[in-house]
Amino acid sequence: MIIKLLVEGGEMAPGPALSQKLGPIGMNINQVIQKVNESTKDFKGLKVPVELDIDASTKDFSVSVFSPPVSELIKKELGIEKGSGVQKKAQVANASIEQIISVAKTKLPNLLCKDLKTAVKTVVGSCVSLGVLVESKPASEVEQEIDEGKYDKEIKEEKTETSEEKKKELEEYFSEIKAKQDIIIKKEAQEKEAETEKKEGAKKETESAPKVEPKKK
Repeated sequence: MIIKLLVEGGEMAPGPALSQKLGPIGMNINQVIQKVNESTKDFKGLKVPVELDIDASTKDFSVSVFSPPVSELIKKELGIEKGSGVQKKAQVANASIEQIISVAKTKLPNLLCKDLKTAVKTVVGSCVSLGVLVESKPASEVEQEIDEGKYDKEIKEEKTETSEEKKKELEEYFSEIKAKQDIIIKKEAQEKEAETEKKEGAKKETESAPKVEPKKK
């Protein structure tokens, strides 16, 4: 039988979900965890898809490890813990096309893509949902530029190294964007807090106001 799991690379731990899947067939859960962690240790800090191929009669099993999801590879490449959650308001990083190509090359064997260019576009698509800029532009804009052939040279050469000068430019641009974002987010939070206080104040006034008994006819 095949059991599919999504685990923390090298750090799988016991839990109810695992017990429900392995307990009924009498598997040694600690033994499974040890083997999975050994097999996924190179993906530390990432969520990794894993398949357990179990022989229920002998309790023998094998572990197959698959490439982490594109979003996890992007986060690792850019050194971020999570995506934005509010992509239209806040961006979390600024990737170079070389970093995108690096992720695409890693993931290509597991993607239903005909070539590296298509894989690069797929990775950029994930940047849209994560709130990641690419080449100091919205990722959706870069998707269109890929179709237009703007990055064909870099993709053909499979460039995965970003020059220090370019890294600095990307970081400086993102610092400016983040500073503006932080001001807007802080202002919105203050406005929301003020609105909440206003509502609570109005509610207290209503509750403390003397009640007027209706006149008896």
